[in-house]
Amino acid sequence: MPLKNSTALLVAMAIGATVPFAVPAVQAQDALPFATPGEVGVSADRLSRLSNGIDGMIADGTIAGAVTLVARYGKIAYLEADGFRDIAAGDEMEATDMFRLASMTKPIAAVAALTLVEQGKMLLSDPVSLYLPEFADTTVAQVNEDGSIEIVPADRAITIADLLKHTSGYGYGFGGDSAAYQEGGIFGWYLSGQDRTIREAVRDLAALPAEAQPGSGWTYGYSTDILGAVIEVVSGQPLDAYLEAAVFAPLGMSDTAFFLPEASENRLATLYTRSAPGELSVAPDTATMDAQGAFVGGPQKLFSAGAGLVSTAGDYMRFAQMLLDGGRAADGTHVLAPSSVALMTAPAVDRIGLWGGTGFGFSVAVTTDIAARGVPGSNGEITWPGAYGTTFWVDPAEELVIVYMTQAVPAFSAPDHEQIKTLVYQAITY
Repeated sequence: MPLKNSTALLVAMAIGATVPFAVPAVQAQDALPFATPGEVGVSADRLSRLSNGIDGMIADGTIAGAVTLVARYGKIAYLEADGFRDIAAGDEMEATDMFRLASMTKPIAAVAALTLVEQGKMLLSDPVSLYLPEFADTTVAQVNEDGSIEIVPADRAITIADLLKHTSGYGYGFGGDSAAYQEGGIFGWYLSGQDRTIREAVRDLAALPAEAQPGSGWTYGYSTDILGAVIEVVSGQPLDAYLEAAVFAPLGMSDTAFFLPEASENRLATLYTRSAPGELSVAPDTATMDAQGAFVGGPQKLFSAGAGLVSTAGDYMRFAQMLLDGGRAADGTHVLAPSSVALMTAPAVDRIGLWGGTGFGFSVAVTTDIAARGVPGSNGEITWPGAYGTTFWVDPAEELVIVYMTQAVPAFSAPDHEQIKTLVYQAITY
């Protein structure tokens, strides 16, 4: 059974022909822009190493399948769907398949928040309690030297900027008073399957102690979900509606949403668990973390700005290209001003501890020392992965966008991200 499934789609999209999903008439661009690799300084021969590398990861059981996209100078030089959307069913991966973004949702929510800042509706320095009063008197679970936990008042107010930088002190419930998070039903990144709204979930979160004092360091967790509730209050719209109006419609992201209609269920890639090296098993069919989730069916009520979206490689390329182009969509309209993109992609936090040579901006990691990072790239490059295996890179120095979509957990138990990135950069010849 062939592993490459993108040829017909490449031709259709390149000429602007109809592709196998609904495209609204108001979409900003009907077809993704394509170029031959040589036209954008990429070697077609060397790109074969990327194809071979992906095939190898499928053959050795690292991934079941993937969609990989490489664009340079605003044009796609490589788009391949490899392997299987569902191994047991024999369903081959297609380039229009959909993937759980998990934390790749966060940069999209950050852009939406910055559009409200640009409209003068809120300031980055505003306290979160101005919009969510329950955050007026927050607490922190202070861990003492003897291991005991003491609940103390927060030293200062949490700001909108704290939410964007993940310096609010709220983690995912793994540190501090973890038992309280589990008892409260707010634990881990996956909230979307719950039968409550994000406003209700965040209100419950505010009653729990944060893991760290506001501004004391980088604490990765629910900051962006809190931000999603702020966006609802400030915009006066549900989060899904505001993201559609402010981000998805202007960029033509017609295949990005919090929940899938039943008609699109067969396009959602199956999530696999890396149960052992070289062994993939189907993740549980539950609405929990590290499981298939309730993206089809279920209450479809909680819009998680931190980890709730599903999307395609093509849609996410449109978003990433907008960041590379200083906030400009393909039709020339601006989703954000260049100054806002510059602020979003500046390393506001010096080090995040996840990788060497890396800082953190507004919901994106920023390479600050390529030698310390230890993987091909450029200083100033931005990225952020998702817990289900997806990732993207935007490299302004090379005018390069890479989107890699797969579905396997734990996401960092295999070096597929590093391998993909290395094989892309070695193909750049000028």
